[in-house]
Amino acid sequence: MPRKDTFHDIVRHALIKDGRTITHDPYTLEYNHETLYVDLDAEAPIGAEKAGRKIAVEIKSFLGKSGITDLYHALGQYILYRALIESREPERDLFLAMPTEAFDALLDIAEGQALVAKETLKLLLYAVEGEKIERWIE
Repeated sequence: MPRKDTFHDIVRHALIKDGRTITHDPYTLEYNHETLYVDLDAEAPIGAEKAGRKIAVEIKSFLGKSGITDLYHALGQYILYRALIESREPERDLFLAMPTEAFDALLDIAEGQALVAKETLKLLLYAVEGEKIERWIE
């Protein structure tokens, strides 16, 4: 099993604070006889705003030497996982979790907004301080 992302537990706690129930940590997918690991799987409980909505969350910290390189790797992983989830569980949505600061630096610019729209990225922006979800982008 792969090593957990630096901010794995922060996002896990933030999702729980947001009313989600963590159902798998990690959530596994099979591809070409190999096991892939999406960081978390969660559901909103009955009665919550998005009752029963199933999500998978791939967590990224964006702490590498290059934000562009981190984005490159995160998007490749996200696109592969999304395709597998859509073909097997179309009711489940995949979100890429990233710190708000990384979003502001890499995607909250014209080229980044075009990328988000073109790839129909679903993002979960989180604050490391306070372990909270700051924004859902769908």
